[in-house]
Amino acid sequence: MPASRPPFRTRTPLRALAAAAALPLLVGALASCGYGAGAADDEKSGKAAGGSTLSTDQVKLGYFPNLTHATALVGVEKGLIEKELGGAELVPSTFNAGPSEIEALNSGSIDIGFIGPSPSVNGYVRSKGDSLRIVSGSASGGVKLVVNPDKIKTVKDLKGKRIATPQLGNTQDVAFLHWISEQGWKVDPQSGKGDVSVVRTDNKITPDAYNSGSLDGAWVPEPTASKLVADGAEVLLDEADLWPDKKFVITNIIVSQKFLENHPDAVEAVLRGSVKTNRWINGNPDEAKASANDALKALTGKPLPAAILDPAWESIRVTDDPLAATLDSQARHAVDAGLLEKPDLKGVYDLRPLNKVLEAEGAPTVDDAGLGVR
Repeated sequence: MPASRPPFRTRTPLRALAAAAALPLLVGALASCGYGAGAADDEKSGKAAGGSTLSTDQVKLGYFPNLTHATALVGVEKGLIEKELGGAELVPSTFNAGPSEIEALNSGSIDIGFIGPSPSVNGYVRSKGDSLRIVSGSASGGVKLVVNPDKIKTVKDLKGKRIATPQLGNTQDVAFLHWISEQGWKVDPQSGKGDVSVVRTDNKITPDAYNSGSLDGAWVPEPTASKLVADGAEVLLDEADLWPDKKFVITNIIVSQKFLENHPDAVEAVLRGSVKTNRWINGNPDEAKASANDALKALTGKPLPAAILDPAWESIRVTDDPLAATLDSQARHAVDAGLLEKPDLKGVYDLRPLNKVLEAEGAPTVDDAGLGVR
């Protein structure tokens, strides 16, 4: 990243989103930043890294200020994604909830987004297969069930307790409801009432709710899980232990079908940036961790302390592979929980641009588990 690279410059994304389309959902703590002032003269002309001119002069990228979106955090902060766009402007925006990001994608306020599997499936199904495609993986793991050790020492102690998930129907909510059913317990999926009380709580609020005694634990992604551990909670279960090879998708890269159709070269450029970012993260884990924390500081106003950052970072694996078979399983879990009618997911993936990038990088291609476009 050049030393002359300009710092984050804040915008007013809510106003921008409203101007693009009157979104019905409030996008909490939405921030965005733009780059390009430090680009070389040949890049300013609109030429991508390979010398060809992109079909668009702007790419609007959405992601969360979460460590499970490490590819986006590092790729934007280090300029690795921007570099592949050449002179095209990268316009990032951050979101705190999947539905808000899906709304932004559908309205055209963003073109490409990093997002969890449940919002990806919901967005695809509700649009009858017309709104988005999953074009890459991004991260696996980073989800834990953490509990108050004074109240819960074994799995059976969860019965009758109050356990938080981030949001009704979100990826962790679905996983917890499915796991509860496997224990033989009953919970109403909508109200969360039953043998275990599932309390839908924003991740920003969960630590305070836990410390006040109103929650007995939480099934949450990083870094919220490690924040709770720092406050005295203990890890009862790592979700990775429930999956084959301890791998399951936690973050995808999605694109609006309209943008993919009109600007396939820009999508390929972003994917080239994400692949190179993941390779850099895996080759430079300590530097990458610091970069992600710098991005979090710029986006949220404060970095994570080492006691939270280190264990959280350790539990997340960046990956180009979308782990498509695990997304199919997660969709079936949502059906089993009563949160989703049986979906037709054929066509939810288009991995052709990613596999083209991977082949050019000399890396193995990835599989869509039979759910790709034909």
